Amino acid sequence: MQQQTSPTAASPTYAERLWPATVGWVTVVGLAVMLAIALWPVGTVWGVVAGIAGLLAGTVVAVGAASRVAVTGGELVAGSAHVPVALLRDPRALDAAATRHELGPGLDARAHLCLRGWVRTAVRVGLTDPSDPTPYWVVSTRRPAALVSALHTAAGTTPDGAAVTTTGAGDRG
Repeated sequence: MQQQTSPTAASPTYAERLWPATVGWVTVVGLAVMLAIALWPVGTVWGVVAGIAGLLAGTVVAVGAASRVAVTGGELVAGSAHVPVALLRDPRALDAAATRHELGPGLDARAHLCLRGWVRTAVRVGLTDPSDPTPYWVVSTRRPAALVSALHTAAGTTPDGAAVTTTGAGDRG
């Protein structure tokens, strides 16, 4: 009997959090400082409280915008969406130029996108589910080659699509 595991229970073969870039964190601090300066004339305490509140609110927004990308439990997880690896085909790493093309003239309006503007690279992976009209996913990632490799590993295939077979002394029949 095979035990079922949830996507969060299994250890991921690939996991990444798409945190904002440095400029995003600097912007959060800058906005908090501007809020403090704006309320400073009302009172020093009001300025400090407004600055701290702005910093906390900005941090919550930045953390909430940081999507999770993972290959775990036999699924590709991208933000709040997930799809079984068995339904994926032809994962392809995209550099910055290829990502721009996929999101511009090469985009199919039915595609599922999990994008973060501060991440310039992505992975494009096709879907084989006949009941889903989505032809492919484009997922932002800072490590596209590693994500493609993890998808191949989870699917038990090689980059050319061949099934992975293992032989050796450790195999049991």
